[in-house]
Amino acid sequence: MNKISRRRFIRNSLLATAAFKAWPLLAQSSVKPRIIGANDDIRVAVVGFNGRGKSHIEAFSAMKGTRLVALCDVDSAVLGKELQKATDAGEKVEGYTDIRKLLENKDIDVVTFATPHHWHALGAIWAAQAGKDVYMEKPASHEIWEGRKMVEAARKYNCIMQVGTQCRSSVGLQEAIAWLREGHLGKIIRARGLCYKRRDSIGKTTGPQPIPETVNYDLWCGPAPLDPPRRNSKKNGTIHYDWHWFWEYGNGDLGNQGIHQMDIARWALGEPEISPRVISIGGRLGYDDDGMTPNTQIVFHDYKAAPLIFEVRGLPSASDSTKMDEHHGASIGVVVDCEGGSIVIPSYTKAIVYDKDGKEIKTYEEGGDHFENFIQAVRSRKVTDLHADIAEGHASAALVHTGNISHRLGKKLSPAAMLDAVKGNSDLAESLGRMEAHLGANMVDLYQTPLVMGAALKMNPGTERFTNNHEANQLLTREYRQPFVVPEKV
Repeated sequence: MNKISRRRFIRNSLLATAAFKAWPLLAQSSVKPRIIGANDDIRVAVVGFNGRGKSHIEAFSAMKGTRLVALCDVDSAVLGKELQKATDAGEKVEGYTDIRKLLENKDIDVVTFATPHHWHALGAIWAAQAGKDVYMEKPASHEIWEGRKMVEAARKYNCIMQVGTQCRSSVGLQEAIAWLREGHLGKIIRARGLCYKRRDSIGKTTGPQPIPETVNYDLWCGPAPLDPPRRNSKKNGTIHYDWHWFWEYGNGDLGNQGIHQMDIARWALGEPEISPRVISIGGRLGYDDDGMTPNTQIVFHDYKAAPLIFEVRGLPSASDSTKMDEHHGASIGVVVDCEGGSIVIPSYTKAIVYDKDGKEIKTYEEGGDHFENFIQAVRSRKVTDLHADIAEGHASAALVHTGNISHRLGKKLSPAAMLDAVKGNSDLAESLGRMEAHLGANMVDLYQTPLVMGAALKMNPGTERFTNNHEANQLLTREYRQPFVVPEKV
């Protein structure tokens, strides 16, 4: 790709905007009911594959009854590499840079997405309007409002829409949670999600960073502002991966790794909706870099029956260690405490049951194929066959978003003031105590770099709006950049 001036870049972007401005409405009018025969190949397109999307390509290329027919990525280098692989394997696969062009292809049945989070909702809605079924990577959405629009679009267009929280397809976890919900351990006291995963500093930049010549940056930004990248990690480059730590594109580790454990915890509690009350405590501590999202965080979801407590730690167990902390033997997992014992889920497929004396009494461990479950539902046309329908994905993603909204509206408190603020909540105080000990082991002085006490937010789960904070309601959505706008009416 030749270098272009900023003036020419903007001019080309405006021309693209004009060309595609009416695209979503045209797509809606062309949708026709589709029935796939039991013996027909399901034709799959994958969008975004510089990371998790490679697993999509591998899975659907190898799965009986599916056929990879198209690939789409805004980075021509990434796209070219995967197209060459397909050619070398003797596969006929079309390549696209612009998803809108891909969705015009009537010979595609399914579109899977592994794009940055800010593209999830719009991509899924456009695909549903174009008559495609959708497999969407986690988290379902970047904001709460657009997540609800995804659900509406899936229902309106009879779209089978699966979210990539693959733990839902683990037979072991299905059995363990069913056993728990039958009451064998008595009343659930709390569910705790853990995301103790090392996240290094992404460094500091002195200004806007160059855009790789192979990247169509207008399309990469999509619904987000067309701002130059402000990251320059030696490991991940100026564009890829570190977008997770910027509010315009990602949701921090709460919505990156943590969404898996958030989803399992809500599943274990049996809660179908967003929590009615939420508060966050946290910060980006231990280093000073360009990242925005917390690397250390507690989110307390105050469900009536039992709370869901989520803990994020990006620093190691101590400043001189490479290991991560553990809670009940897990660094990334879920712990469900009950009157008669507990269940620890330390992986995507394993669950260990302990009695109230801490003796192991039962273990579940059997995997499952989340992609295969999706294809089964595509054939049956039954939403109930999905293990992670978009409605489930939306509810779990919303718990990420409300926690982050609380954090973003918070204020820094001294350790003494923070302790005073949580003294009426024993679960939150206990989590805070362990967090402070963890930060102390990493030589973090909370008097010099205090934690942020998030806003205490109340929500009406039915309307999915906050009832006590106007500013929080403004963060339920974003200002979309034309023409990449999630529609009010899908």
